Amino acid sequence: MNSISTTGTASSFLLTFSSTSSSSSSSNFSKSQIYPSSSSSSRFTCRNQLNPREDLPFILHDTLQTSGIDITHAKDAREGFCSQIKRLSKIERQVSIAINASADLAKTALLIAAEDDALVSHSSVPLPVKSFLERLDTLSMGFVSHYSLNLRSASPELFLDGLEKYLYGYKGFRRAPATDLPESRDLYLHSVLTHRSGSAVMLSLIYSEILKMLRMWGLLNYDVEIYCPRDEVHFPKGYLKQKSKLSDQPYILTQQSLLVEILRSLKEVFWPFRYDPGRSLFLRAACAAKCISGPNTAEETAFERASTKAAQHRLERGVWTSVRLGDMRRALAASERLILLDHDVDELRDYSILLYHCGFYKESWHYLSLYKNSTISSLKPNRYSSKLEQMEADAVEELKTRLNLILMEDNCTKPSDFRNSLESHSEPW
Repeated sequence: MNSISTTGTASSFLLTFSSTSSSSSSSNFSKSQIYPSSSSSSRFTCRNQLNPREDLPFILHDTLQTSGIDITHAKDAREGFCSQIKRLSKIERQVSIAINASADLAKTALLIAAEDDALVSHSSVPLPVKSFLERLDTLSMGFVSHYSLNLRSASPELFLDGLEKYLYGYKGFRRAPATDLPESRDLYLHSVLTHRSGSAVMLSLIYSEILKMLRMWGLLNYDVEIYCPRDEVHFPKGYLKQKSKLSDQPYILTQQSLLVEILRSLKEVFWPFRYDPGRSLFLRAACAAKCISGPNTAEETAFERASTKAAQHRLERGVWTSVRLGDMRRALAASERLILLDHDVDELRDYSILLYHCGFYKESWHYLSLYKNSTISSLKPNRYSSKLEQMEADAVEELKTRLNLILMEDNCTKPSDFRNSLESHSEPW
């Protein structure tokens, strides 16, 4: 059976966590069930039957706490995030970000940043979410004082043109430079407010928050949509909702799509496996775990192997932001929040393979089983719309087979060579 253990090892650049908390969480996993929504095969709701108010257990916070790392601020930020997204009704999730909803989108984005900041900085003070919300209010008030015309009497076109000149001209907000992998600071709201450079999604969020504030002050009495460009050049712009066209729909962010895009961007930036950008994140991780075989599998070059060893050496010294290995903590955090957002069942699969690379085989198996159970009725056996989907399905089967073999062995729920990179208190830069 030793050969099974060797096969089951995630890869030569395995990131490991202390799994002393896995025994306590695994009992909760067995009590969790998934209830597919009848409206969509990709929708799902996960709840713990022992405690209906408790979502599926995640490993990140408990593992860090077990390792002796203070997670107070990270935990508070996560709880705040959950509180905000629970306020969004099914209808509100599908409305434009320019419309006031029960959840505070700006605060939610800042809570995402606050958790990630706490995970990597180990700061004794939390990210000042309230201060950055006040900065947004100041930005809105600045537009009112800067605008020379009467806002109430200005036409919608003149009003919005003035707002864009104020935001992108006078205040100097700009699109982040187009790169294959964006800077992480361009994806966090507090950094964008500080450096005035960010992604189109973040600029759209700031634009919408100004509109919401102006509407609350009674200075905006018509509906506005925000056009979020998908290219790498143009800026988000507002226009009168009455002039919207069907072709505009893909460029209009909803409450849910905004949060999904924020989290998926962070997940991609911090995903620990960077090769083959044409493949999905899951396939990159599956390839690193040797869960893909056949003619489509690219051989790892000597340069890639050398990069892997160098990156692992840096991680062992507490440097987590390598070119090859990204940041496992923040990748896990983004995956957990996406599952909580209850948007796409594929997030269960992606989280599962991250857990596999971390050595949490029981938890990985449970999340993969939840994924399989939720998709069993959505796809016909052996019928996929693309080779990519076929490769993903094959990798899922290979991963599940390997996990089953690993879990059949005694004392093989964690790697024998167990180095906990999360125990390091070194700064990540």
